[in-house]
Amino acid sequence: MKLTIDALYDAVQKRGPVCVGLDTAPDYIPPRERMHAASEARAVFEFNRAVIDATLDISACYKVQIAYYEALGLAGLEAYRDTLRYIRQQGSLVIADIKRGDIADTAACYAQAHFEGDFEADLVTLSPYMGMDSIEPWFAYAKKLGKGAFVLMRTSNKGMRDFEYQELLQGGRLYHEVGRKIRALADECRGNHGFGAFGVVVGCTEPEEAEAIRREYHDLFFLIPGYGAQGGAAQDASRLLIDGNGGVVNASRSILKAWFSDFDAKNLSQAGYKDVAMAARREAVNMKTDILAACKANPKTQNREASSHV
Repeated sequence: MKLTIDALYDAVQKRGPVCVGLDTAPDYIPPRERMHAASEARAVFEFNRAVIDATLDISACYKVQIAYYEALGLAGLEAYRDTLRYIRQQGSLVIADIKRGDIADTAACYAQAHFEGDFEADLVTLSPYMGMDSIEPWFAYAKKLGKGAFVLMRTSNKGMRDFEYQELLQGGRLYHEVGRKIRALADECRGNHGFGAFGVVVGCTEPEEAEAIRREYHDLFFLIPGYGAQGGAAQDASRLLIDGNGGVVNASRSILKAWFSDFDAKNLSQAGYKDVAMAARREAVNMKTDILAACKANPKTQNREASSHV
């Protein structure tokens, strides 16, 4: 059985580390397309399809934030389902950004819902703060189906310091304990490239810590938010990669809203899905080029040995 994390590593090797975030709000959609759609939710799906088609060959995977679809009710969840299916039908990988964190039978039901059936994804995001018994029901799917997950470790939002940075009595910050727990879990299920089936979320908005985190958790795959609209730059993201791999760098708004810069306020009504696709591709190509160039310019990211324990 091939682990999803191996497939993700292979996708990064082939197409680069860009993860396109489909956190699609209705107001990202060109007014003309939104007006003529059967519903707002269907417009969201058609928008997503245009972006996916335009970026398939230059992105490693897609991340779909479920909240944007839940906000549209049952029709929104249909658009969410259809988006997941479309990505997987095209032969790409999808991360369901759901951030679940409950325990026991509830966690098992969540895992079944998002690793099987209508909402099946290849990987998910999880919150660990109710304890490892909130993670373990999901991990059973890594062993059974090869599925993967990214557990929140050190995120990219301002509020991360409220909890993630708290100092522990035994020393170190809380986010380091999360990393250690997930690394121990990953030892039970590792892929052919040496990464654990479950990785961690590490934002690129705190570059001064990035190289130390990458050295410490060299055997965990990273989902890297914070690029673009949140302020993270290519050089910041590159510090969390190894040879341009070992992680995927997510961007959502900067890709989804790239078409806005091609039209002034008076001409927005002229835009269509073709314009969305062209702009999204341009932004994703530039992002990929910049990150890989930054990786080459930073010798500390160039080999796994440099990022591993000595």
